[in-house]
Amino acid sequence: MRPLRAALAALLFVACAHDPADDVAASAQADAPSIPPGLPALHDAVRVAGLELRTFNHAELWRALEPLLDEPRTVRVAELGTSAEGRAIRSVSFGHGPTRVLMWSQMHGDESTATMALADIFAFLEREPEHPVARVILSNLTVTTIPMLNPDGAQRFQRRNAYGIDVNRDARRLATPEGRILKRAYDAMQPEFAFNLHDQDIGTRVGRSDAGVAIALLSPAYDETREVNDVRLRAMRVASAFRAAVEPLVGGHIARYDDTFNPRAFGDLATTWGASAVLVESGGWPGDPEKQYLRKVNFVGLLAALHAIADGSHARFDVTAYEELPINGRTVPDLLVRGGSVVVPGLEPVRADLLIDFRNASRRTDGVVIDIGDLEGREAIDTLEVAGLYLVPAADALERSQGPQLQPGAPARFHAARSPEGDPLWRFEGGPPPQ
Repeated sequence: MRPLRAALAALLFVACAHDPADDVAASAQADAPSIPPGLPALHDAVRVAGLELRTFNHAELWRALEPLLDEPRTVRVAELGTSAEGRAIRSVSFGHGPTRVLMWSQMHGDESTATMALADIFAFLEREPEHPVARVILSNLTVTTIPMLNPDGAQRFQRRNAYGIDVNRDARRLATPEGRILKRAYDAMQPEFAFNLHDQDIGTRVGRSDAGVAIALLSPAYDETREVNDVRLRAMRVASAFRAAVEPLVGGHIARYDDTFNPRAFGDLATTWGASAVLVESGGWPGDPEKQYLRKVNFVGLLAALHAIADGSHARFDVTAYEELPINGRTVPDLLVRGGSVVVPGLEPVRADLLIDFRNASRRTDGVVIDIGDLEGREAIDTLEVAGLYLVPAADALERSQGPQLQPGAPARFHAARSPEGDPLWRFEGGPPPQ
């Protein structure tokens, strides 16, 4: 009987043995933050019509929002001032909670992806205020957004404002009306969190890889040391929540923006002033020239980030999810035109390749020559082989120019022919390249 009793005791010990590590793992799993499910499908249901082309201007934005804002139930619209050319700069606010959040988009007039996503967030909150995600945000946050800070730039679809000033480099001097409006909004609100929403070059690569960046995130530095204080740490955790939300949509195409401190930039100074700021940069996505897919990605990421701030779960996101992101890598030019001979009036044609960047990169239009000569081995998103052809500058370029017409900084406008004086086989009017 004694061996049997010993065996039963051993079995009982094994059954009752308890590893404290199991408790830690179970507790960590129970406490792990999660992203609300179903946000991509939710976007499909609330997406605002009228913003299908990313070159929309000030009037077109507010026309698309008019059905939502005519008699709003949830959001509040206010006029903050006017741009240099007199266009109204408006805020759209929502929620009455104790935590204050400021978001601004399109301070660069040709960076409209997040503006579209903000419009969709307004639509969600107006149409579905009882949705669990909406209830948490509206109950716990007070959010003020400025969806189009630079309407004069948007009118021309250019980066800078009507003065030619980069509004995002005016945080220190506040020379522009747009910069002053943003600073007044910040001072009046004293936000605890801020979102600085942009687009970046679609040719940017993830780290040293060949993968293009769809989304780049940054918790901006507050001074030249780039140290991490509590303010930056909170922003990094929010960025980690954003990453977790969009990973299923653009996994492998998320990077981290350079955190070199810029004392003229609003995102950096917002961190200096005490707001946990998150920079979101939308890059490119294959087959998405109007950035409609990245519009959805922004909607999902921004809504998830706001929800994480609202319910406090941002504090439980592992900051390494942000820190381990590869840095934005090299930027690949848009187009290499290889193998042709360039024609310069009065001179013998010369064998030369052209490297071209597009001002509207996602549409591949408004090309500008950035290099000319022996460009063998140069990298580009697309390559156009023109061996045996002559590249002849457009006639109006010849009339205006005093020197070579296809030179760095000049518009990429030319035709291809089988001889310097031959009939054009096709024309390149700034893009897109011939098929």
